[in-house]
Amino acid sequence: MNMIYVLVVLSLILVVAAVWAIHWAINKNQFDDLDSPAFSILEDDTPADRYQRRQQQMQHNQSECEHDKKEDK
Repeated sequence: MNMIYVLVVLSLILVVAAVWAIHWAINKNQFDDLDSPAFSILEDDTPADRYQRRQQQMQHNQSECEHDKKEDK
């Protein structure tokens, strides 16, 4: 019987957390534009954008390799 009280309290905490999360998401405009991100993947990148992204990826990969080498020592 004592377990029921624990479960009721835990479920109330869960409900409060869910309501808070939905309230936060609405206030931070998380639900304003749900359609545009789905179509943005279909847009072509300009060559300059691709070059810049490739450079950033190469720098990131180099920094990871250097970090891994330091950990091995």
